[in-house]
Parts: sequence; structure tokens; C-alpha cells
Amino acid sequence: MCAGPDPKVKVIAFYQNDKPLAALTYYACHPQSYYRTGGANPDFPGIARQMRQEATGAFHVHFNGAGGNIGAGKWNDGTPPYRQILADRLAAGLQQAWESIERAPVTADDLGWTVQPAALPLGKHVVPEELEKQLADPATKDRPEVAKTLTWARRCLAGETIDIQCLRLGKARVLHMPGELCVEYQLAAQKMREDLFVAMAAYGEYAPGYICTAVAYTQGGYEASEGASHVAPEVEAVLTQAMAKLLEVPADNKD
Repeated sequence: MCAGPDPKVKVIAFYQNDKPLAALTYYACHPQSYYRTGGANPDFPGIARQMRQEATGAFHVHFNGAGGNIGAGKWNDGTPPYRQILADRLAAGLQQAWESIERAPVTADDLGWTVQPAALPLGKHVVPEELEKQLADPATKDRPEVAKTLTWARRCLAGETIDIQCLRLGKARVLHMPGELCVEYQLAAQKMREDLFVAMAAYGEYAPGYICTAVAYTQGGYEASEGASHVAPEVEAVLTQAMAKLLEVPADNKD
């Protein structure tokens, strides 16, 4: 097993002697160059994944990190040609990470999978009675979205939890997180265990929508708006505690 130490693009590769067999890649960004075309496609991360798979001969699986509040920014003008340009840039980052991997043997004792149940707080603006009225109204346009939000509200009020998960591979840790998570969570997790290789996959449970930091809910913006996020600001404390437990953060390292 090998882990590439690039701080922005992360790669975990599996080898049989000197032959690369498979790779898990992680990158925090809205995985979109342009969209709303009516068709499904893997966009630039999918193109980059295929490029690296062909270059290495190893099967690649790509995970989107905590990219809820991160886009391609100045590197993208939203036109079709930029999809390939962004793919080339990401593929170059993945190649750099691949070339800097540090190999280490992995035994059964080095593998582990832990789960931390977390009850995410429902946003105060999510009112089941109002959603039920909208769902019953034939004039409601986005009925699937209303139904999804209503289901999420009922789950929260019933006390259901979401499993926050962590894969242990030697000195590597991979956190599997819910929602369209903001990048601050990924940065916080990596800060918690700077002695380890920490990667993150978000979007595991999409019902909460965007999940921002507590301060972001006081600052406004689309990600923290009532239509985009279905959780309360207290969600940061819940997820931070869950991450700390999964990463086994020593007590004297906690804030």
C-alpha cells in the first residue's frame, strides 16, 4: 500500500510486489466544469481518473472530498473546452501525488473499519408541517426535493443517526462523511492527526444538503441558505467530535 503526500490531491495505491493493482484518489472540489445539459457524465474528475488509469495500468476509484464550498474558480470559464483543461490539471496533480508515494507493507492487523453514529441537528427552518402542505399542493414545482427534505426531517425527529466512518490502512486514514461538506471539515481532520495520512470522501449521505461550519451560517451565502442546507449550525460540533473519535485524537491534542 502506498500513500501520496500531496496536500491537495491524495492517492492511496495498492501493489502486488512492484505491480500497481488499484488506486483510490481524493480531491476536494465541485466536480463540475459545466452542467445542466440533461445528461449524466463524470465531468473532469472522471476524465482525469481514466487518464491516470490508462497511464498506470491500475484500476482507479475517485472520491470527491469536502468540496461543498470550493469550485474550479479562476481555472474555469464554464465553457465546454475547459472540461478537458481541468481534467489535464487534475491528472497532473494525481500524477505528482503518484510519483511521490511512499510504500509500506500492510498486514491484516493494519486494516480496520470503524463507525461513529452521529445525530445531525435539523435546521430550524425545516418544518415538517409546511413541507407536508407543499407536497400536497399540486402546484408545487419541485416535489421530489420537498419529499426528500420531509423524509430527512422525519428521520431527524425520530432520532435516527448517520454513520460517520473511517477506513484504517496502516498510517492512512480515510474518513467517509455525509452531505455536501465544506472544505473546513477536511482541513480540520487533517490538522487533528498531522502524524497520519488523512483523506476524506464526502457526499455519502446527501439528505442534509450542504453542511457548513457554525460561523458560515451567520455569514450568509448560498451554501448556508435555508434552501441548500437542512441542518443547524450545531452540526459542526457533532461532526468534529465524531471525526476526533474516529481518528483517535489524543485528549491533549483536542482544542
